[in-house]
Amino acid sequence: IDRDLLGLVLANVRTPVEREGDLMAQLMSIKRGEARLRELVAKYGEAVVVCNIHGLQDYSERMMRATLRGLPSGTYRFEDVLEGERSGEFFPVRVAVTLAGDTAVVDFTGSSVQVDGPVNANLAVTTAATMYVFRCLVREEIPFTSGIARPIRIVAPEGTIVNARPPAAMAAGNVETSQRITDVILGALAKAAPERIPAASCGTMNNLSFGGKLTDRTAFAYYETIAGGMGASAKGDGYSATHTHMTNSWNTPVEAFEHQYPVRIESYRVRKNSGGRGARRGGDGIVREFRFLAPAEVTILSDRRVRGAYGLKGGEAGRPGRNTLLPAGRKAQTLPAKTRFEIAADDVLRI
Repeated sequence: IDRDLLGLVLANVRTPVEREGDLMAQLMSIKRGEARLRELVAKYGEAVVVCNIHGLQDYSERMMRATLRGLPSGTYRFEDVLEGERSGEFFPVRVAVTLAGDTAVVDFTGSSVQVDGPVNANLAVTTAATMYVFRCLVREEIPFTSGIARPIRIVAPEGTIVNARPPAAMAAGNVETSQRITDVILGALAKAAPERIPAASCGTMNNLSFGGKLTDRTAFAYYETIAGGMGASAKGDGYSATHTHMTNSWNTPVEAFEHQYPVRIESYRVRKNSGGRGARRGGDGIVREFRFLAPAEVTILSDRRVRGAYGLKGGEAGRPGRNTLLPAGRKAQTLPAKTRFEIAADDVLRI
């Protein structure tokens, strides 16, 4: 470990002990992976291990091709939008999915050019979200290898929000744009296989981060994603208050959260009747209220605050989300989807 380099990194973060723990955990996971791979090679020989690695990739490819052959050929289009930082600002994400035999072309031509705000994604994010959707089409459990990608060609024009060039801001690309990429591909595939594709889920990770210092100058920093409703499908109603698609995280127990941070959870409940109505009902979202016990700097990266998650086959859209600051003794203030602000002790943030 280069201690000088590590020291430079840790000198520039609020919580150096936690960050050093994160970095060491990542380093040790790589070392453990290396050790296990060497054990496999020692036991079976390099030729056998390499052959089996390729075999797993080939198997994933065969399963994906078999799945694609079961879908009707044709070109299926869909579009949706990401919300910008300013009122009335929307950035379209458009896709045309062409299915032909055991192959697919996913073409994002027509999506918004890259923007000044943070919703740009790089090609790796777009590829990952696309592969996630197509992996979900395979009914069986299969290894998630690069073989899944072989029958699928992605067209993502450079300089757009799905394949941005430096120095585009990308803080929301992995956490928000990935959700919308997922939504539009699912929306397109719903026209090919309506019985297999759900309506849109909440479509945002509701990213909340905050940090500050206590009276003894001890620094604190926290980041979480907040769940929402799952889209309904032909098979049944959507689940309420759950993480879907890209959110990929667990609920933080309130007791542990309040013990470690100067925040009290005033309310944590299901947002009743927020899922879209239809023959099958969309899952309801969440209301989460934070009372800050110390001043903090807060950042919210969220979406679907103007337009709710779309329904399918005549089903209603879900209700849009809402971010509200409730300052102690003052009038409530509606916050935009993407914002940064200072919060005072005893103020409440409702998401």
